[in-house]
Amino acid sequence: MIVGTRGSMLATVQTKYIIKEISKISNEKIETHIIKTMGDQITNSQLYNMDSRGLFTKELDRAVLDEKVDFAVHSLKDVPTDLDPDLVIAAVPIRESPHEVLVSEKSWEELPPGSKLGTSSLRREAFCNYHQKNFKLEPIRGNIETRIRKVMEGECDATLMAEAGLNRLGLTKHIKNKFSLEYLTPPAGQGALAVITRKDSPIRNVIEKLNHYISFQEVLAEKTVLEKLGIGCQWPLGAIARENNGKLDLYAVLLNREGEILSKINLNGSIKEAKELGLIAANHMEDYV
Repeated sequence: MIVGTRGSMLATVQTKYIIKEISKISNEKIETHIIKTMGDQITNSQLYNMDSRGLFTKELDRAVLDEKVDFAVHSLKDVPTDLDPDLVIAAVPIRESPHEVLVSEKSWEELPPGSKLGTSSLRREAFCNYHQKNFKLEPIRGNIETRIRKVMEGECDATLMAEAGLNRLGLTKHIKNKFSLEYLTPPAGQGALAVITRKDSPIRNVIEKLNHYISFQEVLAEKTVLEKLGIGCQWPLGAIARENNGKLDLYAVLLNREGEILSKINLNGSIKEAKELGLIAANHMEDYV
């Protein structure tokens, strides 16, 4: 088997995790191919200023389609909702934390107005404005280690990140604050991985054994909101679903860049109805898109 992955430290760690899980159920040797994506090559632009669909996944998916690799490992939040019809998300392994965290020498409360907060996320920018932090928001790109270094060296005072990436890389010592899912709502799919194969792949049945049903249903609800609305990171949308005693709680919130909440909804239903919950949430919000 050959797996395709991006070359960043995080992508490598995530792929090694998947290889380890596969090795528990298969004796087949797995080779790793590093593939550079467009998102890895563009480092000087805000993602929401361009068509970012598939920016970190398209080249990997093409390699799967062309049978150069057997499967690919993605951060699920990067996977476009309009996945090629010949591909399938064969597995979503157990999800890491979906929470957002602050990386800074100072706590969220200690950061004064005018502090330089590095972010290239329109959603994070909108939430900072919603909470009336009055930060000076500046673009920041690069991998996790690069962004942490920019904060530690004083290039900016703080940045917001996904807790999952810091957990996976063993960099949790840099976390100053962890936010509730309502206070700073993550993007759909945060903390989850997606293992992509061709629909007709002979190894699909092996990959499917890695699937964690609860995690899959959570991200299905979240990504359905995006898919139905037809939007990507050009919109400040947070969506989070959590399993609770066999039920699924879905919270979605749509803001504008200035931090005004345009629409939000809390839903609860059977975990089997994840897609239906996502559609209800999107229908509630569609007049604002």
